Amino acid sequence: MFSSVAHLARANPFNAPHLQLVHDGLAGPRSCPSGPTAPPSRSRNLAAAAVEEYSCEFGSMKYYALCGFGGVLSCGLTHTAVVPLDLVKCRMQVDPQKYKGIFNGFSVTLKEDGVRGLAKGWAPTFIGYSLQGLCKFGFYEVFKVLYSNMLGEENTYLWRTSLYLAASASAEFFADIALAPMEATKVRIQTQPGYANTLRDAAPKMYKEEGLNAFYKGVAPLWMRQIPYTMMKFACFERTVEALYKFVVPKPRSECTKSEQLVVTFVAGYIGVWKGLFARIIMIGTLTALQWFIYDSVKVYFRLPRPPPPEMPESLKKKLGLTQ
Repeated sequence: MFSSVAHLARANPFNAPHLQLVHDGLAGPRSCPSGPTAPPSRSRNLAAAAVEEYSCEFGSMKYYALCGFGGVLSCGLTHTAVVPLDLVKCRMQVDPQKYKGIFNGFSVTLKEDGVRGLAKGWAPTFIGYSLQGLCKFGFYEVFKVLYSNMLGEENTYLWRTSLYLAASASAEFFADIALAPMEATKVRIQTQPGYANTLRDAAPKMYKEEGLNAFYKGVAPLWMRQIPYTMMKFACFERTVEALYKFVVPKPRSECTKSEQLVVTFVAGYIGVWKGLFARIIMIGTLTALQWFIYDSVKVYFRLPRPPPPEMPESLKKKLGLTQ
C-alpha cells in the first residue's frame, strides 16, 4: 500500500513543490526562451533549490515515518506533562463525593499519596499516547494522500474540508486501537486505590483476571470520544492555517521564515478549539496548540516537505471563468 501511495504522491495536490510551480505558472517546459522569461526562470531555480533542501520526497516511506515520529513526540510528551491534572480529573469522575473539585482533588491526592502520587499512570500515558500520536499523525498524512488521489486535484480543492474530516477519522480509528490497552491500564492505576501502582504490576494483573478483553473493552467509547474530536481538531487546524495566511499574515507562506510559520501553526492550533468552558479552553487549547507546534517543529527539524495552504487549481479557475 505504501509503495503505491509514494508513487501517487508525486502528482498529489498536497505535493508542495508541484503545486507551487503550477500556481506560479512555471510548470511548463524547461526550454523557455531567454529575455523576458528570465524572472520565471529565476523563480524556477529557487523552487528547485527549495526541493533539494528537503531530506526526503513527499509521500515517501521516510516522509511518513518521520511524520509518525513527530506524532509520537507531539502526543506522548504533551499528555505525559498533564498526567497530574488527568489523574485528578479521572478521580473526580469516579468518586465525586471524595474529590469535590479540581483544587480539592489535588489537595486530597497530595495528602494521601504525596507528590509522587500525582505521577501515577505516567508510564502507560506516555507509551499509549506515543502510539496514538504515531498512528494519528502518520496515518493522517497517508489517508490524506490516498483520499486526495481518489478525488482528483479539482475535487480535492472543492471538498478539502471533507477530505480532512475523512482522513483524520480514518487515522484516529487505528490510533485508538493502539491507545486502548495503555489507556485501560492507566485508568486502573489512577482510579482504583490499591490495585496497582505501576504499569509492570497492573498490566499482568489485568491480563490474568480478564484476558485481552481487559485492554480493549474500552475501545468503542474511545472511538466515540476521540474520532469526533480529532475530526474537528484536524479540519479546524487546516482551514484556520489557510485563513490566517489568506487574511491575517501580510505575506505568502513561501516568504515567511520557519519561525514565523511555526507561530502561525501554534496560533492555528489554539484558535481551532476555542469553544467551551474557560478551563477547557486553557487546557485543551494549549495542549492542542503545543501538539501542532511540536509536530510542525519536527517537520522543520528533519527538513520534511511542508505543503503550502491549498489554492484553486488552474484547471478549475478556467472552468469557473476566473482566468483567461
